[in-house]
Amino acid sequence: MRRLLGFLALVALFAAGALWMISAPDPLPAGEFADDTGGDPVRGQAVFTAAGCASCHHAPESEDKLVLAGGQRFPSDFGTFIAPNISPDPQDGIGAWSLHDFANALLRGVSPEGRHYYPAFPYTSYIRMEPQDVVDLWSYLRTLPAASTPSQPHEVSFPFNLRRGLGLWKQVYLDPAWIVPGAEPGEMRRGRYLVEALAHCGECHTPRDGFGGLERTAWLAGAPAPGGKGSIPALTPDKLTWSAEDMAYYLETGFTPEYDSAGGHMVEVIANFAQLSPEDRLAVATYVKALPAPAAD
Repeated sequence: MRRLLGFLALVALFAAGALWMISAPDPLPAGEFADDTGGDPVRGQAVFTAAGCASCHHAPESEDKLVLAGGQRFPSDFGTFIAPNISPDPQDGIGAWSLHDFANALLRGVSPEGRHYYPAFPYTSYIRMEPQDVVDLWSYLRTLPAASTPSQPHEVSFPFNLRRGLGLWKQVYLDPAWIVPGAEPGEMRRGRYLVEALAHCGECHTPRDGFGGLERTAWLAGAPAPGGKGSIPALTPDKLTWSAEDMAYYLETGFTPEYDSAGGHMVEVIANFAQLSPEDRLAVATYVKALPAPAAD
C-alpha cells in the first residue's frame, strides 16, 4: 500500500508538472517585432478604427474617444472585465512597453510580465492580424494623448481568477486558422480579414460554449448578449437576408432596410465602420453574404 501511494503521488506530481508546462504563456520569439521604426501612423489610424480600440478603451465618462484611459465594464458569465488604460502614459498606460510587448499582447494574449490576458481582450481574433498592421497600429497609438488613470482590476472570482488556467484554454481556443478558408485575393479576402481579424465581429455574433470559447461551427450564428439581457443577431443567410448594398449602407449610417436604426454597442461599431472606405464596408458585406447556411440540427 505504501508503494502504491508513493507511485500515485509521483504520478500526480508528474501530471501537475506537465499541466504547469502546458499552461505556460507562449510569447513570440524575441526576434519578432524587435524593430519599431517601420510603422506608419496614418495607416495605423485606419487599423485602430477598424479594430474598434477606442470603443472599448476610452473612458466611459469622457467625450474624447482618443483618450484611452480605460474603465468601461464588460459583464460576462465569468465576472466583469474592466478595460485597461492603453494610452501612452508610461506609468498607468502602455507607454513603457516595447513593440514586442504590444505584439505579444495582441497576437498571443501575453502581458509584458508574462501573464495570460483574459480573452475579453479579443486576441483570439487579433491573432490573424498582418504583422505590418500591428506595427502601424503601435506607431499610431504612440501619437495619442497620455492619461494618468490607473487601470482597475477585473472583478473575477475563483477559479476564474487563476490566470494560469488560461494557458490550457488557449491550447483549445487560440487558433490562427481562418474560419472561412480559401478566400481568393480581392474583396472577399479583405472582408474576411476585417470580419475575422481586425473588427473581431465573431467575438459578439458567435455563440460560446461553457468554457467561453467561440463555437466555430456556429460562426456568426448569433449569441446571447453579455450580462444576460437580450441577444446579438445572427449574420448567417438564413437569418440576415439584406443585400450586400443594404449591409454596406447600414455599416455607414446605422439604418436598416426596415427603417430601424442600430442600438447598443453596435452604435460604436457603426461609428467606426463609417470612417472606413466604401470599399471596406462593401468587402465586409460581400463576406457576410458568402457565409454558408448553418448545418441542420
